[in-house]
Amino acid sequence: MDVESLYRYCHARKGVTEGMPFGEGVLVFKVMGRMFALINLTRLPLSVNLKCDPLRALDLRERYEAVTPGYHMNKKHWNTLRLDGDVPDDLVRELVDHSYALVTAGLKKADREALARL
Repeated sequence: MDVESLYRYCHARKGVTEGMPFGEGVLVFKVMGRMFALINLTRLPLSVNLKCDPLRALDLRERYEAVTPGYHMNKKHWNTLRLDGDVPDDLVRELVDHSYALVTAGLKKADREALARL
């Protein structure tokens, strides 16, 4: 998956904002102020950090060489996916959706309701 496709896919989720709070080169996608995806734009191959259910995170790390514990993140709840072909694009999209769903499920009730109204 290339950076433009990943950008469009992340940005298409409801209520998503983007920014570079960690400085140039790390694009962060948030929903209602909470991160669900971080794309490192400066390192090749391209990589993305995504939140993941801990048991699924371990399974993905065992199955794919390009999936490792989240770089500079909580290693239990985040994975880094190197996007150099080992992880199929459809799985990358599924994991973006999974990350977004985990983050939105953890929002306060008022934030979930506000998101539903968007």
